[in-house]
Order: sequence, then C-alpha cells, then structure tokens
Amino acid sequence: MGRKQTIKMAVDALMTVALLLLMAYELIGQTTHEVIGTAMFLLFVLHHALNRSWSRNVLKGRYTLYRAYQTALVVLILVGMLCQAISGMLLSRHLYTFLPIQGHAHLARTLHMLGAYWNLVLMSLHLGLHWSMALAHFRKTSKGKTAILRAAGAAVALFGVTAFLRREVGAYLLGQIQFAFFDFEEPLALFFLDYLAIMGLFVWVGHYLGLLLRKLSQSQRGGQK
Repeated sequence: MGRKQTIKMAVDALMTVALLLLMAYELIGQTTHEVIGTAMFLLFVLHHALNRSWSRNVLKGRYTLYRAYQTALVVLILVGMLCQAISGMLLSRHLYTFLPIQGHAHLARTLHMLGAYWNLVLMSLHLGLHWSMALAHFRKTSKGKTAILRAAGAAVALFGVTAFLRREVGAYLLGQIQFAFFDFEEPLALFFLDYLAIMGLFVWVGHYLGLLLRKLSQSQRGGQK
C-alpha cells in the first residue's frame, strides 16, 4: 500500500471517529464539540485535496447509475458540510465569538441539526461504497473470513435498526425534533455503541445498494453495445 493511500485511509478513519464524537454534543462539552467540528471540516477539505483527481474528472466521461449515485452522495455531503460549518460558526459560543456573524439562532440551529443527522447517513452510505474493498481483501485470504464478515455486517445492521428507532433518528432527519436530547446518566460508551451501529446500518445499506447499482450499470452498458 502506497504512502498516499495510507494517508487517505488515516484521514477517512479520523473523519469517522470525529463524526461519531460530534453526535454526542453536550455529552463531550460545547468547547470540545466546536474543536472537533473544526477538525472535521479541515479533514474534509484534506480528503478532497487528496482525491482532487476524482473532482477534476467529475464532468468527464459517461455517467452510469452507479457513478450518478456516487456523485450525488459527494455533492450532498459537500452541501451538508458547508451548512454545518456556517451554522456552527453562527451558533459558536467559544471558538468563533470574535467573528461578527452571530445571530439567526433558530435557522442556524435547524440547519445544524439537519446537517448533523443527514451527514451521519450520507457519509455512512458513502463509506458503504468502499466496503467491497475490505471484503475483497478478506476474500483473497479466506472465503470463510468473508462469510464471517458478511454475517457480522448483517448483525450490526440489525442492531443499527433498533438503535435508529430507539434514538428517534428518523424524527431528527425529518426536522421534527428541533433540539438534541441527551441522557446524562447514560454511560457514554452505550451512546457511542448505538450511533456506531446506526453508522454500520447505513454502511451496510450503502454497500449492497452500490453492488445493485453496479450490476444495473453493467447491464446498462451491455444493452448499449
């Protein structure tokens, strides 16, 4: 594995951890939340800088169903990250109070909440597109390991469904809940376990949706020959 690929994987791993920590908000403290949020945005910029060749070619070539889906995810995540950055600075109580941009708290809070939960889903779906690489690695070493990994993925997805419902994530995604509610007596590890499972659910969905779209794209290309 080359140095650049190693850096890419490290950046993606740090973004995943940051995304998980940001969902805790009050449980990790407002200042910590703002620091991690800033780090998350910088990592996002670095991620795109490392993948600039993909960005340069986004308007080139023919679009299949799979490529259209992949590109749509990237664009939506970009919009979500920009909403998070702008609304986060508007709501800042610690790092960005020196900027003369505070105000519009209700709109900023709404955008921040929607951006947080939609980015959780969209970034997890995006990660799911790369899950096939992990399966390919295990397939080279042992078919048994691949089967175990698939079974583990299905188990995590099932647990993710229960966590999704229990944490009312659907209501947050639809903007039906305007404020995040936290149980300060709940162990932090259980909170992170639930949200890690929710991420796992959408990684799992993203992986199999990507496989389906790839097959449909192959059929589309075959039909056009």
